[in-house]
Amino acid sequence: MIADDQWRRRDLQVLWHPCTQMAEHPDPLPLLTIASGHGAYLVDHSGKRYLDAVSSWWVNLFGHAEPRIAEAVARQAKKLSQVILAGASHEPAVELAEQLLQLAPRDPDREPLAKVFYADNGSAGIEVALKMAFHWFRNRGDQLRTRFVSLHNGYHGETLGALAVGDVPLYRRVYAPLLAEPLFVRSPDAFGTDPKIASTMALDDLRRTLEQCGETVCAVILEPLVQCAGGMRMHSPDYLKGARALCDQYGVFLIADEIAVGFGRTGTLFACEQAAIQPDFLCLSKGLTGGTLPLAAVITTQSVYDGFLDRSRERAFLHSHSYTGNALACAAALQTLRILKDDAIIETNRERTQWLANAANTLDGHGIVCERRQTGMIVAFELSPDGTPNSEYADPARAGLRAYRYALEHGVLLRPLGNVLYWMPPYCVDQGDIEKLATVTQGAIAELAQHGEWPQ
Repeated sequence: MIADDQWRRRDLQVLWHPCTQMAEHPDPLPLLTIASGHGAYLVDHSGKRYLDAVSSWWVNLFGHAEPRIAEAVARQAKKLSQVILAGASHEPAVELAEQLLQLAPRDPDREPLAKVFYADNGSAGIEVALKMAFHWFRNRGDQLRTRFVSLHNGYHGETLGALAVGDVPLYRRVYAPLLAEPLFVRSPDAFGTDPKIASTMALDDLRRTLEQCGETVCAVILEPLVQCAGGMRMHSPDYLKGARALCDQYGVFLIADEIAVGFGRTGTLFACEQAAIQPDFLCLSKGLTGGTLPLAAVITTQSVYDGFLDRSRERAFLHSHSYTGNALACAAALQTLRILKDDAIIETNRERTQWLANAANTLDGHGIVCERRQTGMIVAFELSPDGTPNSEYADPARAGLRAYRYALEHGVLLRPLGNVLYWMPPYCVDQGDIEKLATVTQGAIAELAQHGEWPQ
């Protein structure tokens, strides 16, 4: 076996890593060289184990190297790995679409979601939904509807269309000259305030925006319940209900970006269920294949689909990816849905959710934790120098890096969002894993309290 440091040197000679300032590798940013994964743990080439507290960018549901998914992919690979999905079809793509439509959120008073369009990653899925929403109105002869409404602090991906409707400055600022300008409205984020008050104020802002500009808007796009990359900020289901009603009132689509929060992360299969709403477009990815292969699905209604039916090619939805509906990825997704059902994951996660809550309680009262919040299997700790929401670190990213390094040294993979530490573990964690996670997080917070980056 090649030693860990040799893999690290080879890596840095040839690879450019995502979402990384490469000048920080290997110091001060450690570079893990992972040899294998099993369950909730990753193992590097030196044999050190790391509890994967962030599900490897929120994709891993049941643990690494889940044998049932691996076997399903292997079986499919012996039959068909890939076929063009334009003018052809295959069993896994059809069966997966059928099952997703059965599981999708339903409002008995609305036209049900009825059609599935595949893409190959979350950002691409958002692009699909944005283009469909715009193109549908254009096909009706409505030339005015060219804009989208997005929430402050929202994040929807890093391709140009998805980035345009996001509002995290770290990702957006540099590329702003290339981006379309959405109408940004107040987030229902309840940080430091009552969730119902936050929802009411945010809905008032959305209402005013649609009153003034609704005839130019294609859709409202939002992340239900949790704005993940925006610092795991959380909001009440009341906002989703109100946003759905306002979209109906002003005749605009509602796009629910459940790429990060779908498949049980928030306590229900889809976050929209907690508000009993049905979006016009439901965007899924990440956990869709259990963390094994890239795949996205955009689910919409028959009416949207019918709006593209015509003899004109320009009225067709001419969007494609070479690996659209890849057979291996669809097979992995089908097995993921089977495990969710057979293992009663949503039900058993209720106990894990309580374990997480109990563990998080042990961090209450720490001087620099200004807020602890939880939605289902997602827990976040907002840190500030004096423990109040009004204070900030001089360099939140540097503060997060210190906590990240401490956690790695103690066998836990955290990936802080600036000054926000969060837990989003795979669904196979046991009480011992969660106790370890709490102990290491507490140590990381203590380290930051002692050596943090303080305002000047």
